[in-house]
Amino acid sequence: MSLEIKIPAVGESITSGLLSVWHKSDGETVAAGEPLFTLETDKVSTEITAEKAGTLKIKAQAGSEVKIGETVGTIEEGGAEPSGQSTAQTPDDKSDARTTKPGVEPPAPVQPKTLATTVAKQAAPETFVAPPAPNLSAAVASANVALSTVSENSAPLAEGRSTRKKMSPLRRKIAQQLVMAQHTAAILTTFNECDMSAVMSLRAAQQDSFVKEHGVKLGFMSFFIKATVSALKASPAINGRMDGDDFVQNHYFDIGVAVGTERGLVVPVIRDADKKSFADIERDLAAYAVKAREGKIKIEDLQGGVFTLSNGGIYGSLLSTPILNPPQSGILGMHKIQERPIAEKGAVVIRPMMYLALSYDHRVVDGKEAVTFLIRIKDCIENPVRLMLDL
Repeated sequence: MSLEIKIPAVGESITSGLLSVWHKSDGETVAAGEPLFTLETDKVSTEITAEKAGTLKIKAQAGSEVKIGETVGTIEEGGAEPSGQSTAQTPDDKSDARTTKPGVEPPAPVQPKTLATTVAKQAAPETFVAPPAPNLSAAVASANVALSTVSENSAPLAEGRSTRKKMSPLRRKIAQQLVMAQHTAAILTTFNECDMSAVMSLRAAQQDSFVKEHGVKLGFMSFFIKATVSALKASPAINGRMDGDDFVQNHYFDIGVAVGTERGLVVPVIRDADKKSFADIERDLAAYAVKAREGKIKIEDLQGGVFTLSNGGIYGSLLSTPILNPPQSGILGMHKIQERPIAEKGAVVIRPMMYLALSYDHRVVDGKEAVTFLIRIKDCIENPVRLMLDL
């Protein structure tokens, strides 16, 4: 008796995807719960596992475009003994994604994992630069091989000094979103800077007691999230969006934080940030960091944000103009903390400074509101006690 392996529904509006890699070879014995293949779509990347033990019969090859509900293989009851081989590859394995690398043990049973993308560019400070977990590294390498195929049986097409390969659905979606944002919104960027001395001193003084009491570190991002809530209250137009000829005003504060991973960029959302303490926010950030490392971020983690924070400073960026995350009307770019000379009370002093960049949709946000927003961010960061007192 055989069990058909069908492409499952992995999210609303997703109708097809790319079968990027088989983790088992045709004719190989699989156990229930073992990963069979990775399905890539324009929103998520999902590892599909075996529902029962048996012998795998592959019908759709790696690199194939497949539809939701399509049968891509079967699992036949009984069959050969486990071979101890797997198609999961490492970055050093140059072979085709469908071949088996001798001597590599099959990956341990795991649950389906998802990663999604968005147009945000950089990750949040300290907490959020997360490479994929070890049990994803082989799948990532194999997916890269599969995605580079021009057809089911062909290698990347070399053209003299360049190589042509297919873009993943994930990357294609990013490209579409970036172009759509540029074409549909009147994007303008306004700049300011803030002195990080007060926040850095407060963190240093309170870090040990904060960790002892709450079990998580006090990072910079929680300060900026709380500052953003305060600034959105001061400039409510930024906490809204265009919908046809209507303007939709949001009365909640779900703040997205851009996260960089090896497989793409995602923006998990801190829900009701206005109602959460610094500790609550740090716990949410830490939980998302774990999900990012383990490849377990879900679509629902990424939906519904009203504003995005993007920190290129961890990569060394001194200044940038972030692109909006549609349909949001604003995104705050944070940058590298750098000691610079500034004038203070008639004297030149050295302070740890950060440039801030607010990109916004000028159709619904006026320059005055944008400047008001940035000044409120600056005031909150330079006087962090007002955040703790909710002033």
